[in-house]
Amino acid sequence: MTSSDRVFAAAGSMEPLDTRPATLRAAADDFGHLVHGPPLGVLRPGSAAGIRDALVHAGRHGIPVAARAGGHSLYGQGQAPGGIVLDLAGLAAVGPVTGDRVEVQAGALWRDVLAATLPHGLAPPVLTDYLGAGVGGVLSAGGLGGASHRHGLVADSVLELEVVTGAGEHLVCAPDRHGSLFHAVLAGLGQVAVVVRATLRLSPAPALVRRYCLYYPDLEGYLADQRLLAADRRFDHLEGQVRPAPDGWAYMVEAVAGHRGPTPPDDGPLLDGLAFGSAESEDLGYAEFADRVATDEELLRSTGEWLHPHPWLNLLLPDDTAASVVTAVLGDPGFRDLRENGLVLLYPLLGRTLRAPLFRRPPGEVVHLLALLRTAAPGTAGPMVAANRRAYEFARARGAVAYPVNALPMSPADWRAHYGSRWKTLAGAKAVHDPHGVLGRGHGMWAPA
Repeated sequence: MTSSDRVFAAAGSMEPLDTRPATLRAAADDFGHLVHGPPLGVLRPGSAAGIRDALVHAGRHGIPVAARAGGHSLYGQGQAPGGIVLDLAGLAAVGPVTGDRVEVQAGALWRDVLAATLPHGLAPPVLTDYLGAGVGGVLSAGGLGGASHRHGLVADSVLELEVVTGAGEHLVCAPDRHGSLFHAVLAGLGQVAVVVRATLRLSPAPALVRRYCLYYPDLEGYLADQRLLAADRRFDHLEGQVRPAPDGWAYMVEAVAGHRGPTPPDDGPLLDGLAFGSAESEDLGYAEFADRVATDEELLRSTGEWLHPHPWLNLLLPDDTAASVVTAVLGDPGFRDLRENGLVLLYPLLGRTLRAPLFRRPPGEVVHLLALLRTAAPGTAGPMVAANRRAYEFARARGAVAYPVNALPMSPADWRAHYGSRWKTLAGAKAVHDPHGVLGRGHGMWAPA
């Protein structure tokens, strides 16, 4: 009998744990490929009752539990060393689509959600760039995407949640029903409950999109137009990239307008008043555009790079220091490799649209996401993680906040500073809904007991 079997021997209702070595190795890894914490076993619950039983018995024994859907954590956040990983792949149903909403289980991927809603001419108002991520994980982080300047977080479109708390309570919550729990789950980094099901609000989806790539030689001009485009909301999707140039960096606005054809958008009004140097455009089907990263994934899997370490860093910058922080970080020798094997995203968000109470952002109307997405050769990521930490401290001193899906070690003190006035709210919800502290340990948010 294994140690995990002995711990749960008295729990006759527990579903069996998978303790095969290959299973444990897979559960001890994630998309970051930087942290490896083998669990005691993996549980594949087929219902909320299975999750409830696991959490009740884990709580009695103080065993950590982590939920896993897409497995795209970057620094062990979805791992449970010496504990139980809940593999939610069996809880991946999507539907029915009813009116302007859809029910989705937490183990579904966003690609599955879109495939179910598009035949109805509908889609979630905000989608992340990568549709291979799991529903539960994205809602726990908050979720940002190209439509966030208009519609906020992915989590802001949630109407209702079915969850199992760390205390083993199986509840349905909404803003007007167990509201404090509802708001502690969304963008709450999995600290109080495991999401079982979410009801999502949907919006009309275009059949086609016109994608513009607008090129700028200087950062100030780029940021000025990004502010303008975020404020006037003329585009449905607004992102942007920083790209290597012979004498430094160049900048590209990615702006997308949806339409249903046969007449495409009029370029004139959409591009009026902008100061770009050159422009390109292409017309795509909406589904092809929404899942555009799938092509990159296929290529990276074929070369093996998809399985290399990903020491990524995501920061939210206040508008008044964005230019100086971007310039300093991209000039740091610790990020020199971004010119060869990385991607830099830089695009604006509007603070008033980001509504989940636990989602932390800098003050001000305009906030900029800076995402430094790097791939490391095996065994070389340590200095990159250290550079992430330096960049975080530098940016934090200038008002920045981490978007906490990072390869970034953070201490309990860092987390208290991150949440600021909201720390008491999260700590209070944790005390009520996860009194044994079994959930979300991978974030390093709480000092060891």
